[in-house]
Amino acid sequence: MRQKIFQNIIPLFIASSLFLTNGVSNNLYSQQNDTIPPFEVPEEGLGEEDFYQRIETLAEELEEGEDIDFIELIEELEYYAQNPLNLNYAREEDLQRFFFLNDFQIRNFLNHIAVYGRLLTIFELQAIEGWNLETIELIQPFVTVEEERPRRHFSFDDMMREGRSQMFIRYQQVMEEQKGYSDIDPKELEENPNARYLGSPYRLYSRYRFTYYNNISLGFTAQKHPGEEFFKGSQPYGFEFYSGHFFMRDFGRIKSLAIGDFQAQFGQGLSLWSNLSFGKSYDAINIKKNPLGLRQYTSTDRNNFMRGIGSTVRLGDFEVTGFVSYKKRDANVIEYDTLSQEALTVTSLTATGYARLPRELENKRSVDETIYGGNVTYNRPNYSLGVTGYRYELGAELKRNLSFYNQFDFSSRSNTNASLDYNYIFRNFNVFGEVALSENGGYAILNGIMASLNPRFSIAVLHRYITKDYHTIMGNAFTENTRVINEHGLYIGLTARLSREWTIYAYADHFSFPWMKWRTYAPSSGYDYLAQISFRPSRQMEMYLRYRNRNKPLNSPGESMIRYLDDVVRQNIRFHIGYDVSESFTFRNRVEFIDFKHSDNHQQGYLVYQDVIYRTLAKPWAITLRYALFDTDGYDSRIYAYENNVLYAFGFPFYSDRGSRAYLLIRYRLSRNIDIWARYAQTFYTNRNIIGTGLDEIEGNTRSEITAQIRFQF
Repeated sequence: MRQKIFQNIIPLFIASSLFLTNGVSNNLYSQQNDTIPPFEVPEEGLGEEDFYQRIETLAEELEEGEDIDFIELIEELEYYAQNPLNLNYAREEDLQRFFFLNDFQIRNFLNHIAVYGRLLTIFELQAIEGWNLETIELIQPFVTVEEERPRRHFSFDDMMREGRSQMFIRYQQVMEEQKGYSDIDPKELEENPNARYLGSPYRLYSRYRFTYYNNISLGFTAQKHPGEEFFKGSQPYGFEFYSGHFFMRDFGRIKSLAIGDFQAQFGQGLSLWSNLSFGKSYDAINIKKNPLGLRQYTSTDRNNFMRGIGSTVRLGDFEVTGFVSYKKRDANVIEYDTLSQEALTVTSLTATGYARLPRELENKRSVDETIYGGNVTYNRPNYSLGVTGYRYELGAELKRNLSFYNQFDFSSRSNTNASLDYNYIFRNFNVFGEVALSENGGYAILNGIMASLNPRFSIAVLHRYITKDYHTIMGNAFTENTRVINEHGLYIGLTARLSREWTIYAYADHFSFPWMKWRTYAPSSGYDYLAQISFRPSRQMEMYLRYRNRNKPLNSPGESMIRYLDDVVRQNIRFHIGYDVSESFTFRNRVEFIDFKHSDNHQQGYLVYQDVIYRTLAKPWAITLRYALFDTDGYDSRIYAYENNVLYAFGFPFYSDRGSRAYLLIRYRLSRNIDIWARYAQTFYTNRNIIGTGLDEIEGNTRSEITAQIRFQF
């Protein structure tokens, strides 16, 4: 069957690509090369191909696909899409909020303004070193060029008049009956209370946010997972998770003030970075993190945030930050105080956030978590120096179930982290890094350099050295591991712009793990190589060819007493093309192959899909359609692919086994203030009659999901 599909589908895919490259090219090239098309649909325009590729890679690395909330990564773009930044009065910290800008581009832009004065048109950006047309197109929807400095009067009447409110309500559900919701004999359920989910099968999400420009943000977020009860039983107050925040920015000396739920990010993430961030991606030189300090929290992760109060104050060239956080955290409890019923000992801190079963409810908010500390940063035009320190305390003793691989992991009631970070720009060189220390003496070092050797060629080098006993609960640095522990590595990336149309991206990352890991019972080392060539003949068409080769050894398979390490090699080849066939229609095609090898386990597979996107300002409708075919030998050869979803929802399902998947997404603008989205997706398998495992098991070969969302703006 796989050969038959290849014989019929692949030639059609290639033929359509060639036809569009040749047959449509006259229309594409008829556009003037110095004309940047307007940003038509702000909420959908946030999903530029550059952003999609980055978060697609992040989802694949985390292997959590559909459960990751990426909204915190695009909040700044969301704001600037509706309130464009005036470049003539932009500060360094404003420009750092655009993830696709590096420090070279920001510094060169600020120097240009200082020397030549304010811009007259956005096209002047092309005269600034490092600002190519691709970068200008990326930033154009979020900026403006105006002579007049924006003036705001922070009065209550002004905030009520100029402030904006958004309210979202989202509903999602799997249509087929899953085992966890099926009928069961009452006696059997009494004997095993964890045999069925307590609640209903739908997911419910609600979010409200009031903003006054980017100076004030006030809102709440609430979510119910599938299987959780709602306004009854274990959840008498409705949603299982609630989050709320009040955030102020740029009020005199007060750079920021956060009350409620917030995030903190400093340095390069070795010590303190309490939210998601990009790591390795096809954009091989943008490896440096730009910390934004304190930010409001609007995501749905139950654990990786702070709840309390924090503030940053400007004192000349210094910025001084202090924060304190207290919240309940999920944990596996093995010992309680017999009188107070407070947790005394836990074996792990859980991160799923689920409350669907009695055993999951036992772990909900079972241990106190207190975090307090601060940061002092000294800023100058070309360099900065920061010091971060904080204390982490649990309300119970963390005693892990020790094994070979985790005996150096954090197992205590408290920990103190301290770090020193730096950033220095000299001409076309940007040197940055951080050194961090944990209370037990473990340490972590990260140093990097980005260099623009000429307008067409840039290179980046990053080295990290993290000891096996370094401890941080809130760290999120540039690492191969998902945690900041037990890793040495050297990364080299480059970008070469061969011409206006052709660009090469490549990186090589060699890493080693000095101590054992889960499923790796010996010190190990591996590599990750990526090369991508992109061709962009016009603004209406872009295609790329990517090859990636990764090796992360694991224990040899089998039940023998002696376990040795085997290479685990994944190779991916992807060809992707996106093109506008008219002002209203956009097509996207992709074909991807994977080859997986681990000892005697050799799996292969492929994915082919076609996207059709229709949207225009003339009509209230916007429609996205995908049809995909996939054929893989098993789970190990799975392939991840981004899917369009309702606004601010993200889908990254992996394709494995054999079958097809299709989805239809419709947006309808009911009025100026009300938008409605509806999405239906279905996966059809040709080689299996049972989908999923455990309580999520479906008897049958189809899995269908519906999503509906409404947004009110006022």
